[in-house]
Amino acid sequence: MRAGREPAQGVDERRLWQRHEAMARFGATARGGVNRQALSAEDIAARRTLADWAAARGYRTCLDEIGNLYVRRPGTDDTAAPVLTGSHLDSQPTGGRFDGTYGVLAGFEVLEALEDTGTRTRRAIEVVAWTNEEGSRFQPGTMGSAVFAGDKKLADMVEVRDSKGTRLGDALAETLAAMPDADRRKSGFPVAAYIEAHIEQGPRLALEDKTIGVVTGIQGSRWFEIVVTGEEAHAGTTPLGARKDAFRSALAMAQALQELMHDPADILRFTIGRFEVMPGSPNTVPGRVLFTIDFRHPDREVLRERGGRIAAICKAAAGPCQVSIRETTSNDPTHFDPAVVDLVRQSAAHLGLPHMDIFSGAGHDARYMAPLCPTGMIFVPCEKGISHNEAENATPGDLAAGARVLADVLVRLANR
Repeated sequence: MRAGREPAQGVDERRLWQRHEAMARFGATARGGVNRQALSAEDIAARRTLADWAAARGYRTCLDEIGNLYVRRPGTDDTAAPVLTGSHLDSQPTGGRFDGTYGVLAGFEVLEALEDTGTRTRRAIEVVAWTNEEGSRFQPGTMGSAVFAGDKKLADMVEVRDSKGTRLGDALAETLAAMPDADRRKSGFPVAAYIEAHIEQGPRLALEDKTIGVVTGIQGSRWFEIVVTGEEAHAGTTPLGARKDAFRSALAMAQALQELMHDPADILRFTIGRFEVMPGSPNTVPGRVLFTIDFRHPDREVLRERGGRIAAICKAAAGPCQVSIRETTSNDPTHFDPAVVDLVRQSAAHLGLPHMDIFSGAGHDARYMAPLCPTGMIFVPCEKGISHNEAENATPGDLAAGARVLADVLVRLANR
């Protein structure tokens, strides 16, 4: 490509799409999605491929102690803190090809575009692939960015086990050993700014016919695990009035919680995503039920007030059963740096791309970067808003448009 053009003009739509196609082969499912869970063989293969692409361009790759992978394009001032961009490569068990992966590949495409247009920046720009954003294999999610930010301790995270009993520390050791050519560095280093590109994972951009979502923040969330304990009994001989039916009590709780979380404005998000009935026999009265709550809202006070009533409502609906309530995750709403948000707006306008402000309903690694440095996000549409699904889809043109905005923003941030 000819040097001297604007960095955004160096973004190659076809190359970016081909990178997505290549990455989608790792963990490919029969229905067109990916199963590439954190620190799996498929995740390792994806990481190694990114590192190979980086080596072909002469870029340095590094791994930190939680396995976050960095690709660095140096700036003219090695003493200046770098600007970071990226997302994650791990997926849900039946995930799509673009969730997370797009942010990593868009960032790498920007590095290539800068090279092709002969663009130099004062600060280094680094692309990061955060470890275990999804939390589908090891919980909690957004683990790599949380350890980087000091919100989670590495010593605690390495002891987490997946559903098969595999210790995260052992899977992490395999990942690090599989990339002997990558340098080692410690997480938590100074960062000048962070910007993350991502598919929207919702329908608003498509409905509004906009190409770029200017993300102003991420809604807060509270997650709970509820365990209802009753008593197993014979389904044919035990009178209804004598039963301690954990399922009936859990169902009453779920119905009461649905009423608590009713929101005519349809801003609040309430999900019971896991519901396990034990012992799971057709002719045994259930003696134990475990269910989870995922509660999200952009207003901290709503999170506090309604989340604070969950325990009392569950206890009131327990009937003859016992109930325990454990809050597993709590995140306040995140508001991104106004200057970075405005840079995204300016870049979208400069490039003639239809855009709108949007608040993220999903959590992202950017949440943990926001307290550390000026942070923002760029959304592009995904078909019908479908995500965490093998049918997840995005167009090459939209992906390239987001990468062009990302290129413009990164250069401005890196030259500050």
